[in-house]
Amino acid sequence: MRAPYASDPKTARGRRFAEEESGFRSSFQRDRDRIIHASAFRRLKHKTQVFVEHEGDYFRTRLTHSIEVAQVARTIAGALGLNQELTEGVALAHDLGHTPFGHTGEDALDLLMKPYGGFDHNAQAVRIVTSLERHYAEFDGLNLTWETLEGIAKHNGPVLGELPYALADYNAEHDLELHSHASAEAQVAALADDIAYNNHDLHDGLRAGLFDEDAICALPIVGACFEVVDKKYPGLDPIRRRHEALRRVFGVMVSDVIDTSSALLAASQATSVEDIRHHGAPVIRFSDAVWADLKVIRAFLFTRMYRAPSVVKMREKVTVVVNDLFPLFMSDPLLLPERWHEDLKGCDTETAVARKVSDYISGMTDRYALEQHARLFAK
Repeated sequence: MRAPYASDPKTARGRRFAEEESGFRSSFQRDRDRIIHASAFRRLKHKTQVFVEHEGDYFRTRLTHSIEVAQVARTIAGALGLNQELTEGVALAHDLGHTPFGHTGEDALDLLMKPYGGFDHNAQAVRIVTSLERHYAEFDGLNLTWETLEGIAKHNGPVLGELPYALADYNAEHDLELHSHASAEAQVAALADDIAYNNHDLHDGLRAGLFDEDAICALPIVGACFEVVDKKYPGLDPIRRRHEALRRVFGVMVSDVIDTSSALLAASQATSVEDIRHHGAPVIRFSDAVWADLKVIRAFLFTRMYRAPSVVKMREKVTVVVNDLFPLFMSDPLLLPERWHEDLKGCDTETAVARKVSDYISGMTDRYALEQHARLFAK
């Protein structure tokens, strides 16, 4: 049964450009479907999660990560009586704005864009779904509902202070009330992201040989899950043992969010989604104990995986790619594909050109960025 504080598509605030609604899909279902069919969503298949896309077929990419986040988010939303379609849509869209090469590419592009307003992948996701996707006859972007846009913009909490330009530009025309918290559905998407990457990065790190089972068995939550598996299935094949243990880690985190958030929602006495937005604190959370454990796991992953010598070496290599491409396109914007030239005609300042170049580079997949760099800088 749907909770009273769940988002209801029947009372949604609508779309920026009025459309006739579907007779068999809710507005949030249509949002989810439009995100799945977006070009930017397909490109996530070839964008880095931790390992550059070509380094192995079994490592997570931004696409598989986003699908895992959406699956976790739907589970939690269903257990809490929230709208699963809205939750899923926000979860699927949360990484649309990522550059090639993951956070490494974003760091490099943000530094290059500092004179022009910087770069932020969350804000870029809003820019993509409101402007850069151009497939519909009557509008640019995907014309998503206000609720889905709100969730993409502030699923990590209120956006205060100086806004990234990509978000400020849109918000000036269509107020997303960035000062408040997002719906409970969007908050679920944010926590599902934490759950997914904490789990699958352990799995990918093991597969990459950056650490072994003995190392992660010393971690909170993880070690206990391996003990349960070893007791129930003594002598289990190592690959099955790993999978059985890590899926239990997933279960611990999901159950904790459901139990903790159920209590917080009850204590909030919220009777509407507006009560959630103006509650003053998140209503979807881990317990303090599990959050403390996750900090230990994250510190381990930071040291043993994200800063592993092989990963750092690849980070240095791909940073050069972004650092080379940006100034080249700034010096000669017509090197961008022909379909970008019409947009460039309206760029009457260096900042405007830089933001178009940023749009182009941030939209690249890992392999396309590497191919273009090899072509343009061939010796």
